[in-house]
Amino acid sequence: MATTSRAFQSISTSREEELSVARATIARYAPTTPAQASFQAAMLSFIEEHPTDAHERSCLPGHLTASCLLVDYAQARALLTHHAKLHRWLQLGGHLDGDANLPAAALREATEESGIPGIQIDPTPIDLDIHTIPARRDEPEHLHLDIRFLARAPAGAQEICSEESIELGWFTTADLANIHTDPSVVRLFQHAFDQ
Repeated sequence: MATTSRAFQSISTSREEELSVARATIARYAPTTPAQASFQAAMLSFIEEHPTDAHERSCLPGHLTASCLLVDYAQARALLTHHAKLHRWLQLGGHLDGDANLPAAALREATEESGIPGIQIDPTPIDLDIHTIPARRDEPEHLHLDIRFLARAPAGAQEICSEESIELGWFTTADLANIHTDPSVVRLFQHAFDQ
């Protein structure tokens, strides 16, 4: 399994990070497909076009987001959230809210959404994805430029559902055929479990 050789670590968050840190993290990613290379180029261009607010929700065309696939300590299953707004099973993650330290933001979101303390995250992205978020109330349609990481839960971790989720569940790759999810989540499982 791919997680055995990864350098998991704890990451401290700092809201004072600059977009150069996000740019460096995205540039460090080594795309494995032309689609991933295209996402990487588009994200780097987006930061150049929005040099001060690409990591803020106030950037109306879209904004960077960070997420992670949280695997259990045995590295056999991953925790997904049944997202309350999107009504699909997705990886943990969300908005940066000004924190350009992408792995730290993904770790913060995973901890908040899972209720699990002591998560460790590999600071090198394993996947990139750009997707459209439909318009809602006072929010226009916009892009999420999502940088995705691999994280590991501590032994004996017990998840606690937050208000952002309908429920949380641990899944194997085989389980994905029986739930409503996104092809990019399947791709994340392939990165984590099939290499």
